[in-house]
Amino acid sequence: MTTASSPRWGILGPGGIARGFTSDLRTAGLDVAAVGSRRRESAEAFAADFGIAHAHGSYEDLVADPDVDIVYIATPHPMHAANALLALEAGKHVLVEKPFTLNAAEAAAVRDAAAERGLLAMEAMWTRYLPHMVRIREIVASGVLGEVRAVTADHTQRISSDPAHRLNALELGGGALLDLGIYPVSFAWDVLGMPLSVVASARLGETGADTEVATIMAHESGAISTTLSASRAVGPNTATVIGTDARIDIARVWYTPTSFRVVAHDGTVVEDYVSRVDGRGMQFQALAAERYLAAGRTDSDVLPIDETVGIMATLDEVRGLVGVRYPGEE
Repeated sequence: MTTASSPRWGILGPGGIARGFTSDLRTAGLDVAAVGSRRRESAEAFAADFGIAHAHGSYEDLVADPDVDIVYIATPHPMHAANALLALEAGKHVLVEKPFTLNAAEAAAVRDAAAERGLLAMEAMWTRYLPHMVRIREIVASGVLGEVRAVTADHTQRISSDPAHRLNALELGGGALLDLGIYPVSFAWDVLGMPLSVVASARLGETGADTEVATIMAHESGAISTTLSASRAVGPNTATVIGTDARIDIARVWYTPTSFRVVAHDGTVVEDYVSRVDGRGMQFQALAAERYLAAGRTDSDVLPIDETVGIMATLDEVRGLVGVRYPGEE
């Protein structure tokens, strides 16, 4: 296995999100060496679409491929932990789709397995690596906003009310919170740090999975964050960071490459930022992972693995408050 500047990627689970990710890897000129699926036909079709040299009919064969250095895990949430551990045990670094796992206990197990082997385990929260988010963190750190008092964000879509759809299936980790709410909750952590207290309310659908979830979180600085996630109705999909001197208004869709404005308390526009990104923007997280490996590092400075585990613990707390439990959880 290499830690060179151009590691070779393996794609585990050739579904829709993997297609978007692989397309962006190709846009960035990164090396995609192999794909693995539980069905060889799916792997071969995916490989043909993206010009990938190796197509494997099992995840075991993918992680054993000597031409693969880092594995992108793109399976449904309940499989993330097992798939990541499989790759780590084979000596491969992992980039795991968000949410990182089903719960904090699984996330800690993956973190510890990576640490034991000196490997990179990183959550694929691609939003954190987008150029406009990099700039927003710089602005917050500069003090231009004054004292940051509040963060608010929503991730709301109209997806499906079909009980068999994965978003409504508890056995697949269904619910708006893990699939959509992970974005605004992670954003609140990013700007304000770990919440000291969490209040949550939700509506549960026919299957018991959450269809709408709202949170209010208090953070160490005294600032408050509010988030809303919904899978059956579309909201503004905007976000705001509110300070005593200025605020940042992030346009829709805030968690994708977009624009934002820094607006002073008197209404003056201090900065007007517009993203210019090729593709969807998922390549930035991969480029970051490659930089870490080239530097011999095994953790992200944008989203450290301990923070990923902490965010999963926050999601666990929210689910406990609203009464959502997945099969097999104690």
